[in-house]
Amino acid sequence: MLSERSAETVRATLPVVRGAISEIAARFYSKLFAERPELSRDLFNRGNQANGTQREALAGSITVFAAALIDEPGTSPERMLSRIAHKHASLGVTQEQYRIVRANLFAAIAEVLGDAATDEVVRAWDEVYWLMAESLVTREEKLYAAAGAPDGDTWREYRVDGRTSETTDVVTFLMRPVDGGPAPEWRPGQYVSVRVRLPDGARQIRQYSLTGDPRDDALRITVRRVNGEPEGEVSNRLHDHVREGDVLWLSAPFGDVVLGEGSGPVLLASAGIGCTPVIAMLRHLVATGSTRRVIAVHADRSPSTHAFRAEFERLVGELDDAEAHVWYESPEGPWPRERTGRPDLAGLRIPPGTEAYLCGPPAFMREAHRQLVSAGVAETDVHYEIFEPDSWFAEG
Repeated sequence: MLSERSAETVRATLPVVRGAISEIAARFYSKLFAERPELSRDLFNRGNQANGTQREALAGSITVFAAALIDEPGTSPERMLSRIAHKHASLGVTQEQYRIVRANLFAAIAEVLGDAATDEVVRAWDEVYWLMAESLVTREEKLYAAAGAPDGDTWREYRVDGRTSETTDVVTFLMRPVDGGPAPEWRPGQYVSVRVRLPDGARQIRQYSLTGDPRDDALRITVRRVNGEPEGEVSNRLHDHVREGDVLWLSAPFGDVVLGEGSGPVLLASAGIGCTPVIAMLRHLVATGSTRRVIAVHADRSPSTHAFRAEFERLVGELDDAEAHVWYESPEGPWPRERTGRPDLAGLRIPPGTEAYLCGPPAFMREAHRQLVSAGVAETDVHYEIFEPDSWFAEG
């Protein structure tokens, strides 16, 4: 809990820090990478650094945590902390790195705030930082212990045993541990990190949802080619250069957005490549003979870009009590007008007690979230996975 004196200082300065935090974050990363260039090369996503989403996520997390400390003493934003801890564990973040971050972050704060960064202000925000850091370290230590790697090194070599094209720009890789041991246990909705050496020598890391069945003796990831500015360094490298027989470094499975146990109704809503955690959830429901009420929703550009289209339909058809709803922006051939364009969950009949899982572009998930809450789904029963640094929590 934040001390009373620091709470007063943070409450008084939060508007100023919140207004300057984007500039603070930008200077922080500049300082950090100047001091430790290997972190930019081998740990942080260079694409997210280039487009600024990493800075937005850092800024959002710090101010959200600080606001929670002063508005609801004794509590913390659990969802945000859990999400960050799982992401950190998938990267192998260590306790020592928090000290490196602190030094560069507070140097940036001093530069941006100038005379406003008095000793009292720095002490108060230092307390905020270490409360957040210690909370994350505690969570990450538990995740590492559960993965059997208390030192934080969960990396393991996997051989690619199969490669399947799902669409023209989506590929699934089937992988088995090189050491001959069993594949790790995981839950539907989780992901693994993949570490790839790029032509310039960087060892960049990206996370990909597991798309198989947790009972399989191998791991499957499904990767979409990323075009545009910036292009997907790791995803496109996997597409262009990884074939059967090649070896990849994978982390243990992590991720806090997992299909809950129980018998209540469930809604799975995805858009584009957001179908990857959903297909694993559907596979698990079918494999376990689930009798839950399932509403499966997907939105895509067209049938030809809809990865796992045939399997999506088959899996929903194999469940005892399930229905599928699909929208396409550009249908190919005859297609219902009411299912053309953006998805509309408001027209669905959603049973009381439904637990919802969302994955897709932020705009899709925000609108789906709004419609579900309006339909009576509890805020705490709406879970989402996002394939970029998560600043959504800072926006509302």
